[in-house]
Amino acid sequence: MQKEIPTCQRALKENSSEVVQPFLMGCGTKEPKITQLCLAAIQRLMSHEVVSETAAGNIINMLWQLMENSLEELKLLQTVLVLLTTNTVVHDESLSKAIVLCFRLHFTKDNITNNTAAATVRQVVTVVFERMVAEDERHRDIIEQPVLVQGNSNRRSVSTLKPCAKDAYMLFQDLCQLVNADAPYWLVGMTEMTRTFGLELLESVLNDFPQVFLQHQEFSFLLKERVCPLVIKLFSPNIKFRQGSGSSSSPAPVEKPYFPICMRLLRVVSVLIKQFYSLLVTECEIFLSLLVKFLDADKPQWLRAVAVESIHRLCVQPQLLRSFCQSYDMKQHSTKVFRDIVNALGSFIQSLFLVPPTGNPATTNQAGNNNSGGPVSAPANSGMLGIGGVTLLPAFEYRGTWIPILTITVQGSAKATYLEMLDKVEPPTIPEGYAMSVAFHCLLDLVRGITSMIEGELGEVETEYQTTTEAASSPTQSSEQQELQSTSDQMDKEIVSRAVWEEMVNACWCGLLAALSLLLDASTDEAATENILKAELTMAALCGRLGLVTSRDAFITAICKGSLPPHYALTVLNTTTAATLSNKSYSIQGQSVMMISPSSESHQQVVAVGQPLAVQPQGTVMLTSKNIQCMRTLLNLAHCHGAVLGTSWQLVLATLQHLVWILGLKPSSGGALKPGRAVEGPSTVLTTAVMTDLPVISNILSRLFESSQYLDDVSLHHLINALCSLSLEAMDMAYGNNKEPSLFAVAKLLETGLVNMHRIEILWRPLTGHLLEVCQHPNSRMREWGAEALTSLIKAGLTFNHDPPLSQNQRLQLLLLNPLKEMSSINHPDIRLKQLECVLQILQSQGDSLGPGWPLVLGVMGAIRNDQGESLIRTAFQCLQLVVTDFLPTMPCTCLQIVVDVAGSFGLHNQELNISLTSIGLLWNISDYFFQRGETIEKELNKEEAAQQKQAEEKGVVLNRPFHPAPPFDCLWLCLYAKLGELCVDPRPAVRKSAGQTLFSTIGAHGTLLQHSTWHTVIWKVLFHLLDRVRESSTTADKEKIESGGGNILIHHSRDTAEKQWAETWVLTLAGVARIFNTRRYLLQPLGDFSRAWDVLLDHIQSAALSKNNEVSLAALKSFQEILQIVSPIRDSDKPETPPVVNVPVPVLIGSISGPGLSRPFVRTDSVGERLGRYSSSEPPIVTDELEDLNLWWAAWNTWYRIGSESTKPPVTFDKLTFIPSQPFLTALIQIFPALYQHIKTGFNMDDLQKLGVILHSAVSVPISSDASPFILPSYTEAVLTSLQEAVLTALDVLQKAICVGPENMQIMYPAIFDQLLAFVEFSCKPPQYGQLETKHIANAKYNQIQLFAPAEWVALNYVPFAERSLEVVVDLYQKTACHKAVVNEKVLQNIIKTLRVPLSLKYSCPSESTWKLAVSSLLKVLSIGLPVARQHASSGKFDSMWPELANTFEDFLFTKSIPPDNLSIQEFQRNESIDVEVVQLISTEILPYANFIPKEFVGQIMTMLNKGSIHSQSSSFTEAEIDIRLREEFSKMCFETLLQFSFSNKVTTPQEGYISRMALSVLLKRSQDVLHRYIEDERLSGKCPLPRQQVTEIIFVLKAVSTLIDSLKKTQPENVDGNTWAQVIALYPTLVECITCSSAEVCSALKEALVPFKDFMQPPASKVQNGES
Repeated sequence: MQKEIPTCQRALKENSSEVVQPFLMGCGTKEPKITQLCLAAIQRLMSHEVVSETAAGNIINMLWQLMENSLEELKLLQTVLVLLTTNTVVHDESLSKAIVLCFRLHFTKDNITNNTAAATVRQVVTVVFERMVAEDERHRDIIEQPVLVQGNSNRRSVSTLKPCAKDAYMLFQDLCQLVNADAPYWLVGMTEMTRTFGLELLESVLNDFPQVFLQHQEFSFLLKERVCPLVIKLFSPNIKFRQGSGSSSSPAPVEKPYFPICMRLLRVVSVLIKQFYSLLVTECEIFLSLLVKFLDADKPQWLRAVAVESIHRLCVQPQLLRSFCQSYDMKQHSTKVFRDIVNALGSFIQSLFLVPPTGNPATTNQAGNNNSGGPVSAPANSGMLGIGGVTLLPAFEYRGTWIPILTITVQGSAKATYLEMLDKVEPPTIPEGYAMSVAFHCLLDLVRGITSMIEGELGEVETEYQTTTEAASSPTQSSEQQELQSTSDQMDKEIVSRAVWEEMVNACWCGLLAALSLLLDASTDEAATENILKAELTMAALCGRLGLVTSRDAFITAICKGSLPPHYALTVLNTTTAATLSNKSYSIQGQSVMMISPSSESHQQVVAVGQPLAVQPQGTVMLTSKNIQCMRTLLNLAHCHGAVLGTSWQLVLATLQHLVWILGLKPSSGGALKPGRAVEGPSTVLTTAVMTDLPVISNILSRLFESSQYLDDVSLHHLINALCSLSLEAMDMAYGNNKEPSLFAVAKLLETGLVNMHRIEILWRPLTGHLLEVCQHPNSRMREWGAEALTSLIKAGLTFNHDPPLSQNQRLQLLLLNPLKEMSSINHPDIRLKQLECVLQILQSQGDSLGPGWPLVLGVMGAIRNDQGESLIRTAFQCLQLVVTDFLPTMPCTCLQIVVDVAGSFGLHNQELNISLTSIGLLWNISDYFFQRGETIEKELNKEEAAQQKQAEEKGVVLNRPFHPAPPFDCLWLCLYAKLGELCVDPRPAVRKSAGQTLFSTIGAHGTLLQHSTWHTVIWKVLFHLLDRVRESSTTADKEKIESGGGNILIHHSRDTAEKQWAETWVLTLAGVARIFNTRRYLLQPLGDFSRAWDVLLDHIQSAALSKNNEVSLAALKSFQEILQIVSPIRDSDKPETPPVVNVPVPVLIGSISGPGLSRPFVRTDSVGERLGRYSSSEPPIVTDELEDLNLWWAAWNTWYRIGSESTKPPVTFDKLTFIPSQPFLTALIQIFPALYQHIKTGFNMDDLQKLGVILHSAVSVPISSDASPFILPSYTEAVLTSLQEAVLTALDVLQKAICVGPENMQIMYPAIFDQLLAFVEFSCKPPQYGQLETKHIANAKYNQIQLFAPAEWVALNYVPFAERSLEVVVDLYQKTACHKAVVNEKVLQNIIKTLRVPLSLKYSCPSESTWKLAVSSLLKVLSIGLPVARQHASSGKFDSMWPELANTFEDFLFTKSIPPDNLSIQEFQRNESIDVEVVQLISTEILPYANFIPKEFVGQIMTMLNKGSIHSQSSSFTEAEIDIRLREEFSKMCFETLLQFSFSNKVTTPQEGYISRMALSVLLKRSQDVLHRYIEDERLSGKCPLPRQQVTEIIFVLKAVSTLIDSLKKTQPENVDGNTWAQVIALYPTLVECITCSSAEVCSALKEALVPFKDFMQPPASKVQNGES
């Protein structure tokens, strides 16, 4: 059954013409009811597809008749439709007839029919084309050879097309003809047609069946040949029309543009461009140019609106835009279509602002009035959103033109409004703002489309590139060829693509920027602003990615300008390439487009008021919410697209800096910006709106720089460079004023550095180099931040966990520390403080791991100069202390020397005494450390030295380090010593003292560690060099008095001049060196040039001893004493002295290892440890060369002599300031001699003795100042020697003892010693002169210390005790040596007598009474020894000259011219008399008995003297003053007796002697006579008055003498007495008798005694004798 249905149908179809016939006839009746039934039946048949071709033709003919009769029109349409849609039997003419039928019905009067017919036509046209598509589908597999279409005009013979295709072709061709108002070829029977309908049909075909036209040449030919020309022709009225040009002016009336056609044409154009662009390249160029023209301001509003809608349709198709660009813009001599489109949009937007829209005046007005948001009713301050509760529409506003923004489409789709108004005939009224809104969306969609397309493609290229490179790197060999091939293809492809991308951007960016900038400025709506900014941002990013610098910078500049207040002077934005835009106008199709700079009056909400960042800020600036929005976009841009910003970082950062400044954000730790207070001017005013934004902005800012860690190296460098140049600008601005500078750049450099620590090497140099410049800026705030940033970076760098770690990457570590060192060249103290604080923190955190960085760190501490203020020095010193206490063991030993240098340099800083002193303490600690760690340090240094030596040899240079030949460990010590040596000559006394003590202590304590040879350097380079400097400073020091020692420190008077303070230093230094020479002699002596060193040391001692400073000179002698107490050689039992500071045995010579022929052992130079460990209890003595030793001692003697002779030589002139050596000095000097003499006695000769004598004499002669006298001198009454005098005598004593035991040839020195002593004896009466100096005798020196300003009076010492002591020595010595040949030959005795004569003759006039008494007793002792010697040598004549001297001495003493003092008591007198008597006794016992051995003259002199002594003659006048003079009765008596004894001795050998005695007697008797006569006379005259005692005594003496004489005469042989004598005696008698009357009992008793002897003369007179004459 089922099988039969088709056969049934087939049968029906075959016979369908017959089947249909009745119905057709029914229709022919034109009876409505029948017709309807028939049509329904026919439709039924058709729907079952049982209608053949012929039948169909018949049906169509019948329908045509009905149509012509206007019957059942709707049914007809329905039937046609069914007929054509159910099958494909209708072809060719019948098809065309059916179509015409529909068209005809379309143009009936009936509206319903019209519309239905229109719909049917549309459907039928579609069906025709769908059939063709189906036909193509069926034949798709059969490949035909396409036959070229001949360009014949008769379009019917389209022989190559298949049936359906041919129908479609004919239909389309006729549609074109109809629209062009030509006769159709195929649709025969058309009566009328409208263009609008034709265009709509064309559009729908083109739109719905593009593949037909693309696949079939015939169709594409139609497109080119028919459609395009048609469109262009139809456009012409629109092109020519200018609004407002009156028709009168043109010769021919211009056809006005007609909205329905125009609008439809645009739709067709849109389809053509969209679907057939590839076919119609040239034609599209024309269409597009037309579109652009339609935007012109002189075109009607509606035309511009539909044009802009059409353009919008294009703008949402980026691929299409790309094709435009490739086809036009990139070809030479072609219109730059793409660029023109964009520019046209820009001009269009601009024109909307400049020319207010005028549509139909009525509608516009009415629209304006009714629109509450319109410009008329908008309040003046419409910018302030939300005033009075009325929220305004989003809008653009520019220079008073207000354009609302309408929501028109969904983003990315171009849904047109006016292009869809197919039912309107009149042009519609365009609401205000519509065109603007569409244009705005065009721009946004354009940007969005282009950027997403290009970025997508870029991304693909990049990923492909990556995968191919990865693949290429895979090892398979075979595939390599194709890899390379594909890579190169890809490269080509990319090059092509890149060219397109660049061209697209280059073509559109100017126009886009102009338009967007204008819109940005005009926008009052946040969302619109956001969109504009987003567009600008994506464009900037795209340009960046493509490396289009100019355009990228231009977009960024626009955003930047938007961020800043209007007309803000920001140089970056006006000087960069981008800025060229702002003054350049672009020509867009002959119209000029000015780049519009932001207008100031845009009504925006002000959210912040702040200070502009300028050198001289004028007033304040305001930031609006839009500025803030732009700022956020800018931040966004930098954050997300930092990698492509390149040089435009400069723009971005400059802008951000200004914004940050205006908003008052200040940097805080780590470089993040936090809201802070503005420092100057009216402080920043921020609304609450922006206040909440600030932390967010601050946060984004920080994140922006944090994200720099993801940038590649090049971008990072761009960022750093931009920050640096920004910072340089800020620095320039901050010059010359102390205003708050902008720290934005510095803070951000810090932030960038911190987050890029993992690759710090690549940015370290530019970063730190710039920050170092910032650190040198005069503005303190700027500097401070520069330093903060730099130090933070260094600290962070050192603590960062690098890979590999810093300990294995020394280069990086040094790189990180280097800027710290560079900071040392900056003079600002605040920067240096930061630097040092940084060092301190580094030490505290990284101290253990600094390693090779130590020299840098230490260098920083050492670079602090003296003038840099106390706090700096103190901080630096803290660092150093930390190093010395904690880090010496961790640093490489090679740095120890630097530590020593740095510590030394702090000692030299004079800002803070305590630091200097502490630093000396540190040097001591360092030395202790060296000592304890000696071995390890030595090993490490030796290793290092070897390495350096090797390097030096390789390079062929000499290794240069201080103290070179010494081993490195010793060099370390020498550096330490040298540093201390420098400190020993610091200007400050306390430092010098401390350094000196430390230096000598360290040499003392640790010197034993040095190699033996190094001592040479210690002596010459350290110690002597120091002595030289100290000597020089001391001798040139200022003698001005220092008032007080800084602060309120009182200075002791012994230190109140610089000279006195230097004296102390000199003393310390000299003592220290001498001590080393003493204790280390065993080390020094084996050094080759010990004797030269010895000479230098002696020279120093000499110059110190001769310095005009008591303290120094005395100390020099102490040092002299110290070095002379060296006993050489060291004995077995002694050990060298161990230095006091640390208990270390001293290395000693090892005797056992003397090599062959070595005269003395040498020290082994082993390691420190061995040197320390070896010390046995018994050591062989050190044998030193005797001869060499002697030379040393003689050198010492010469020095001693020079010191002595120079220091005691009296100055030529005297004034207040004359220097006279002190007693302790002289004492010390003389005390040195005995010790010295022990060593040189073997060669000590007369010359030396002479020299010695001169010095002793001069030394004793030196006076002392009256200030000092009470301290040195005993009180006057005690006879005590000063220590100096003791020393002098000791010296002579030593000599004398030496001579005693010495060989014969030494004894010739005795006389010289006597001379010396006798010279001292003379001092008792005649103190020595010291040059021309007037000295006062001690007795009358004033003891006033109060008159400080009076010149010190010089006081001669009390020389009496000294002289007396000398005398005693002389007597002792003489007693020992009287018989020595030299003593005899050199007339010593005579000299003694001659010397004693002075005090003896002075007697009572001597300064001290004891003197003459001692002199007498000495004389007696000497004579008792000397006279026998003299007698022995009488014949030799050696004593001839002594006798007269002796006689004179007796004479001067016994008959002195000095008067005894008035207060002399009787006992004293008698004692003194008894001394005189002793002398006479000596004469009577030792001289007179030996008269025959004694020269006669001498004896005569003695006689005369005795004679003189036997009677005291007195002056005849009596005065009261003389009454008290006592007569020496005993003495006279003794003289008389001796005289008489001698006169009448039997031993008279010559008559001459007798004569002398006779003469003497007669003189005596005569004198007695005179005395008696005078007495009698006086007695008589005086009457009852008693005579003066003196006269009475005299008379008594005379009477006693007379009696004595008579006794003597009686005892003598009578023949010895001259008769004349007797006569004289007797002649006295009468005179005696006359005296009887005297009243004095004493006289009477004496008279009695005198008269009694006369009884012997009572005898009878002889006969011839008269008057006793014979």
